[in-house]
Amino acid sequence: MTRLRDLGAVPGYLPPGANNAITDVPGVRVGHVTLVSGDGRLTPGAGPVRTGVTAILPHAGNLYRQKVAAAVKTINGFGKATGFEQIRERGVIETPIILTNTLNVGRAADAVIAYMLQDNPDIGVTAGTVCPVVGECNDGFVNDLQGRHVHQEHVWQAITTASSGPVAEGNVGAGTGTQCFQFKGGIGTASRRVGRYTLGALVQSNYGLRRDLLVLGAPIGQHFLDKLLPQPGPGSIMMVLATDAPFDSRQLERLAMRAAFGLARTGSFCQDGSGDFVIAFSTANPWPHYSLGEAPADDAQPATRMAESGPVMDEFFLAVVETIEEAILNSLAAAHTLTGRDGNTLHALPHDQLVELLRHYRRL
Repeated sequence: MTRLRDLGAVPGYLPPGANNAITDVPGVRVGHVTLVSGDGRLTPGAGPVRTGVTAILPHAGNLYRQKVAAAVKTINGFGKATGFEQIRERGVIETPIILTNTLNVGRAADAVIAYMLQDNPDIGVTAGTVCPVVGECNDGFVNDLQGRHVHQEHVWQAITTASSGPVAEGNVGAGTGTQCFQFKGGIGTASRRVGRYTLGALVQSNYGLRRDLLVLGAPIGQHFLDKLLPQPGPGSIMMVLATDAPFDSRQLERLAMRAAFGLARTGSFCQDGSGDFVIAFSTANPWPHYSLGEAPADDAQPATRMAESGPVMDEFFLAVVETIEEAILNSLAAAHTLTGRDGNTLHALPHDQLVELLRHYRRL
């Protein structure tokens, strides 16, 4: 797997974490299930299949019992995400975060509910309900969307095999069939150290027009206008931010807003038909669950909170922009050429030509 830094390019100023991945945030784990089968002409409901599912777990414990502070931001809302309204209202996430394809959102949400019932049999009885968080991108250019080939066992497998350490990128999990600036895109991740804390990002890239692609500010897409050019739709992007800094929901929303600037650095202008969503969470200060009618022993629960200081917040805002930009570029660098339904092909961004162009524009 090739990443942007393997090509000699170093975006940004802040130092990355050990793996330059969202899993550098202590406790965060990522799992993928990749589904590839069949070739040739599309038979709706049967294949070919070029899709998958990705799970992001904020911690290894019971998320329903120990929720994490969270926020969401919709930059452009042409998408089918679930769970966002409750996050906006309550400021917490209580399930793994699942990414998949557009028509599989309902099945993935049902699978998450079933998974949570295993360890929390009182859900829907005495403990209240549960809010599955699922995001999506449309991989229908190469995949049989109508087949909804991501099933409960695949979602559970992504959750149960999620791990810390290096994260697979490119054509994996929810990024199996997605594109980025009309090249092959997919899953990408990056992280930054901010003082004693870490901030990480993971993206499912599926957006952009070739002409607009920027790599470290260089107009790379302009050099590929007449080659390796398929015709997928406008597409979308899911962006997940994680940190161990003790931000509350309001502060996390401020971080999530800055993801738009990292997206813009790559050349996106958030097209009308694009769904551009951000989910942000903090692993600090988990929120205990209270069942119906249950009251805490003390109704005042003190927690450490990040200072609302310009110099402090500015470093985290910069970290968001840098990690989103690099995660997107890693999704491009790590991807490989993929052919799917009806012979539709998403070509990988050629590394040798990218390096040559970055040298030309003095980015290397």
